[in-house]
Amino acid sequence: MIYRFLMLSDENDFFRREIQIDSEATFLELNDFILKSVGYSPSEMTTFYLCDEDWNKGQEITLMDMGMGSEYDTYLMGETKLDELLEDKGQRLLFVFDMLSERAFFMELAELIPGETLDKPVVTLSEGKAPEQTSSLEFAETRSIGGAANSPFALDDDLFGDGEIDLDELDPEGFDGLDVPDAESLY
Repeated sequence: MIYRFLMLSDENDFFRREIQIDSEATFLELNDFILKSVGYSPSEMTTFYLCDEDWNKGQEITLMDMGMGSEYDTYLMGETKLDELLEDKGQRLLFVFDMLSERAFFMELAELIPGETLDKPVVTLSEGKAPEQTSSLEFAETRSIGGAANSPFALDDDLFGDGEIDLDELDPEGFDGLDVPDAESLY
């Protein structure tokens, strides 16, 4: 069976991809094909989430075992075939390509084509430009209005001061009950 996915982005309303892939392909094959089809480097961590009709995250399918323990079902991209978790038209997925900023593509299983197979995935529709791939930290720094300088993640030289502490400026009342040596005994 062939699965046809529709893939959209909340960052670019004109971006749209349709991908066809064999239902027996693994999530890793889908992952790699998505990255290749939008021109992204495979060096960033990615993950899939099964979602409900309101895009609420459910089961996660990861690149590697994250050590969640035996109480959670662990699905690895390289070991999990698409047809093990996807079987109904309209099922939704999030493909998170930026873990820190939770940037993702919204995917829907738009069509199931029985009786056919594919050797390798194909893009059947490509509209618009994919959002720029940045490293997670680069994106966090530039996402705020006005650029990196105004970002809450931007670090400046005065973040920790000049390194000198004037112990005479400390309010001793704030340290009541603590076994803190007085300033003279520190020298």
